[in-house]
Amino acid sequence: MKRNLRQPGNVCGINSTRFNPKKCGTRPWTLDPRLLSLDSIRLIDSRRLPGPNLLWDRPGAVIDLLVPDELADEFIARWQREAGSLLGAVGWPDEATATRRFPGGASLALSAPIDCLFTATEVNELAFQAARAAMLGTEAPDLLAAVRLLRAEIEAEHKPRLVALASAAREHGVTFLMDPHLISAGSGTGSITWKLEELPLPEAVDWSQVHDVPAILVTGSNGKTTTTRLLTAVLTSAGRVAGMCCTDNVIVGGEVIARGDWAGPGGARMVLRDRRVEVAVLETARGGILRRGLAVRRAAAAIVTNLAEDHFGEYGITDLAALADAKLVVARAIGPEGILVLNADDAELVKASGTLTVPICWFSMERDQPALARHRAAGGAAVWLDGDAIRASGRDRQERIITRLADVPITMGGSARHNVSNVLGVVALALGLGIEARAIASGLARFKGSPAENPGRLNVFQLNGVIAVADFAHNPHGMDALVRLAQALPATRRLLVLGQAGDRENAAIDDFTRSAWAFHPDRIILKEMEYYRRGRPVGEVTGLMRQEFIRLGAAAETISGAVSEFEALLEALRWARQGDLLLLPLHAERERGLALLERLQHDGWRPGDEVRE
Repeated sequence: MKRNLRQPGNVCGINSTRFNPKKCGTRPWTLDPRLLSLDSIRLIDSRRLPGPNLLWDRPGAVIDLLVPDELADEFIARWQREAGSLLGAVGWPDEATATRRFPGGASLALSAPIDCLFTATEVNELAFQAARAAMLGTEAPDLLAAVRLLRAEIEAEHKPRLVALASAAREHGVTFLMDPHLISAGSGTGSITWKLEELPLPEAVDWSQVHDVPAILVTGSNGKTTTTRLLTAVLTSAGRVAGMCCTDNVIVGGEVIARGDWAGPGGARMVLRDRRVEVAVLETARGGILRRGLAVRRAAAAIVTNLAEDHFGEYGITDLAALADAKLVVARAIGPEGILVLNADDAELVKASGTLTVPICWFSMERDQPALARHRAAGGAAVWLDGDAIRASGRDRQERIITRLADVPITMGGSARHNVSNVLGVVALALGLGIEARAIASGLARFKGSPAENPGRLNVFQLNGVIAVADFAHNPHGMDALVRLAQALPATRRLLVLGQAGDRENAAIDDFTRSAWAFHPDRIILKEMEYYRRGRPVGEVTGLMRQEFIRLGAAAETISGAVSEFEALLEALRWARQGDLLLLPLHAERERGLALLERLQHDGWRPGDEVRE
């Protein structure tokens, strides 16, 4: 059944892949243009949405589809009718639908019981097929037969004890987490976790022992991982056992319990189920929000670090305004006692904040930034940079100095402007969590930003006259920040290693290249990254970059290629001599590259010496 429900509609050989005029018995130029437009209606993704998401806060299923703008309203109306009928037919009359338009497409969601979300995707896909068939005038799916099969799936998927536990957790005001194998109530030190097949009845649970620990959601385009790690260091300095998940690993109380990209709901659940955790710091990436929604429905605090053009076109996010909406889903988890920390230096965030009703703390690199100044005047919480001092104020409007940049190593005395911004956000979060200023200053002072503490984020290596800077910069916004720092460092010659993921549009790759060109490199090494090709042939991305560098003024003989990121790093080190500055955005083989740079620094390597792995 599942396979059949996913089959696209078909009329005269027109389907979701191509048009065959022979099957229509007519010439393509005599076809009704509307029929050709109808053919372009395609389902491109179908998924479960367990947590609060871009469309609404209800669990359910969502489909993303391509639909011409001129047909979108008609198709959405047909889908809503089909979805409403199907929801009633399968026994879910109280469920609802939600829609979101974007240029050239739409996201269509229906709510569903939390224990039947897999079947909910099938209901949604069937509504899509029925609506598409109605638009095309073709034979509709056999809805009666499909509904019988869907009801059987719902019966098989239904888990009464899971639903009862979810209801009880809601009544007791505690977090409820679920995945295909584990179910839990509460979080951190107050959590209880069961295997799915061993769920108790709610009355068998000692709810007096179940509670939540503060959860902090960290999102934004750049700076998320550094913010997550830095806040964890501050919480540790304050004597809290912190658990964190990010794009690199999951750490609880300083112990790495999982490696890899855990900046989504799966990493959050791992942290929240660890009974050692007193505070949970959860990096919350855009992809996780759009694919599954938030991991938690309530959080003590959240931050949006900034917004930058990246991953446009995925899940219907096509511009900064839509990206702001996606990132600000975290605001839905903030209650009246919580705090949402926002970057006042980001114009799009300031604009998007107008409809928010949750408590906000603004931070800014400028004392007189208009949004921050208005907020302070109204008695709102704020954190800002005043010369070398990081200052804060709250409802009492009393200013106080938290620390100074000279005492925060990660800011490099203020030269690393993007890390200054990250520090301001962390101060705002920590104050919102009730951490004392002394503990905040101590945690910031102890965090050196070394490869061990903050791998791949502005790691600076001194190699006997050669400075190598490794960073995760992967979009124009991040590259701009990295280049600004590099321009402040002394250099006789400058070398740049650069590559980019293949899932970016050509224009985005050009933008990234232009940002890197501001470094004014004397030598450029373009790296292939097999893992990040993402459908592009070998050499295509580096070819685009080479073309753009030459257009910008780079001499062709100063540009070379490397078959991998690590080979590019080796080539850069062999080229280097005293006085050189190497700018090394590391992505594909970051751990291997950082390990080499650390070893060379430790062993006293000098430019000209042999470079061995």
